Amino acid sequence: MAAFVVAVTGGVASGKSEATREFERLGITVADADVAARAVVEPGQPALAAVVEHFGAGILGPDGRIDRAAMRQRVFNDPAARSALEGLLHPPIRAWLHAACEAAASPYVVVAIPLLAEGGGRAAYPWLGRILVVDVPEAVQLARLQARDGVDAALAARMVAAQATRRQRLALADDVIVNDGTLGDLQGAVRRLHARYLEASP
Repeated sequence: MAAFVVAVTGGVASGKSEATREFERLGITVADADVAARAVVEPGQPALAAVVEHFGAGILGPDGRIDRAAMRQRVFNDPAARSALEGLLHPPIRAWLHAACEAAASPYVVVAIPLLAEGGGRAAYPWLGRILVVDVPEAVQLARLQARDGVDAALAARMVAAQATRRQRLALADDVIVNDGTLGDLQGAVRRLHARYLEASP
């Protein structure tokens, strides 16, 4: 495993994906929890069987894969169902990410975990070296979310409220990028951290 692992997290529409793309452009391996979440529920995977056993075959599409729209509808307004789904998926997602980090050949590795605060934080990922939070003021976040996803202000506010608070995310942070400027500003902040992370990696 790359000896030094940096988690990148942040709220919806914070710019964390753009930050991880910049790390990739700098030659750093990025393991992505969203990719892991899809991989662990591919047909034939044990996590898919566990989800079907809990929620029933009605959550599958005709191709045998999870119908993501149906699953979202099932869990969005049902905290118990969401908690059950997370309980089934988080352990295999963590295992997938850990294996990806072990296989990384770059000087350090970035692991993108959007729901790190919601998913147990550092306690759930004891192999993290540092946690980078891409932070954004809520007004900017809401405006970006509406522009990016074409949603109205009320839905954007509900999407933000469904996640951990800024305070909860920032409490985990070793490093913070406040992404309230231009794309160039964000890329420059990533490059500065990249230089620091190279110095910290053995």
